[in-house]
Amino acid sequence: MKRILALLAMLVAVSANAQWQPDVRLTNDPADSYASWNNAWCVASNGNNVHVVWYDSRDGNTKIYYKRSSDSGINWGTDTRLTIGIGPSWSPSITVSGSNVHVVWYDSRDGNSEIYYKRSTDDGINWSADTRLTNNPFYSFYPSIAVSGSVIHVVWQDYRDANYEIYYKRSTDGGINWGADTRLSNNVATSEFPSIAVSGSIVHVLWTDRRDGHDEIYYKRSTDGGVNWGTDTRFTNNTYDSRQPSIAVSGSIVHVVYNVIQYKRSTDSGDNWSADVPLLNNAFLGVPSIAVSGSIVHVVWTDARNNYEDIYYIRSLNSGINWETDTRLTNNAANSWYPSIAVSGSNVHVVWQDNRNGNYEIYYKRNPTGNPTGIQNISTETPSAYSLSQNYPNPFNPVTKIRFSIVSSPHVLGGDLVQLKIYDVRGREVQTLVNEQLQPGTYETTFDGSMLNSGVFFYRMITDGFSETKKMLLIK
Repeated sequence: MKRILALLAMLVAVSANAQWQPDVRLTNDPADSYASWNNAWCVASNGNNVHVVWYDSRDGNTKIYYKRSSDSGINWGTDTRLTIGIGPSWSPSITVSGSNVHVVWYDSRDGNSEIYYKRSTDDGINWSADTRLTNNPFYSFYPSIAVSGSVIHVVWQDYRDANYEIYYKRSTDGGINWGADTRLSNNVATSEFPSIAVSGSIVHVLWTDRRDGHDEIYYKRSTDGGVNWGTDTRFTNNTYDSRQPSIAVSGSIVHVVYNVIQYKRSTDSGDNWSADVPLLNNAFLGVPSIAVSGSIVHVVWTDARNNYEDIYYIRSLNSGINWETDTRLTNNAANSWYPSIAVSGSNVHVVWQDNRNGNYEIYYKRNPTGNPTGIQNISTETPSAYSLSQNYPNPFNPVTKIRFSIVSSPHVLGGDLVQLKIYDVRGREVQTLVNEQLQPGTYETTFDGSMLNSGVFFYRMITDGFSETKKMLLIK
């Protein structure tokens, strides 16, 4: 019986990976269009909305452009130019929280490179004016952005200290006002290419650092939303160069991948880290991007095992413990570079730059079943009120089910944005079970506590018109 179940699970996984749809060309002009190459995400998604940014030289010098889909990547709107100034703009990074979309990039309109910010509060339909985040006579490069609720976190590399160091800045009111710059690294060597992720009040930052004579990955975190920061932690210790880290987090589980597709994770919000796990062993690998949804981890990267640079993908269904076989996403006699990945609902979204058309264009691919959410729609009948039921069984070991009902607010398009999160007794987020737009109805999802110790946990549901918290008990 166990063999049959294992075979069925394998067939489900293979079937899900087989659902990758054809490439979609998002740009079409005679100039080059570029994805960011510093592991800052060029794609973000929430519910049915998918947001893509890139930089484009169609206007004589490079400008930041934006495009969106409101139906999970099936159809796409027109290109929107986000920057207007006379100077070139490069390397955008994007993140999303509900209907709020946040973009950062670096821009030389002021005579040297500075970090700029822009936001939309209506899912990318309208955009604010540019906000200049840095102001010094030296270069600021390669920003990366993350958001948790109304708190926005930005990191970048900066030359104001006569060598490149990592700097940080935050906004606590959704991007209206910004705090002072905070210097995160401080050594005589170069620190560059930061990547940032946030879960609740815990902010995680990784970067490439040469203080050890060659490139290693270093890590730093804040446990109070970016107010105070811990010490630098040397994340890698290899004889070869370790570069291009990409980081993603779900509750207390932090996932990292870097240039040779080595993977590392922490199950306690960055206190302790696993040994490196080589996901592959091929001749040329690089520029990975990672995304996580609950216990499902997704990684894409550039790979030249077939003589041309192609985009490859790999997935773990159990928080990085085991990994499936990698999947080749592109197959053409051209160079495909700098992929970014995002997930929402059951969809996996990948964006990259590709020169199959003679110049670099932005391409997109999706797998509509690649991120199984574990959410079952029990009833499509509109409930009379919002509700969050007690989990069952309770106590549980190690799996329990949680049922909830939603009534969409009339002003919310595409259904309510529903968040269902698990917390420990200290109020730390353990896992996000649901974070997507759902139509009115009754739903059920499953929580697996096999990676946790026995104890009391809380689960909280938040929508536009309702929030409630309940307690559950894990006994092993």
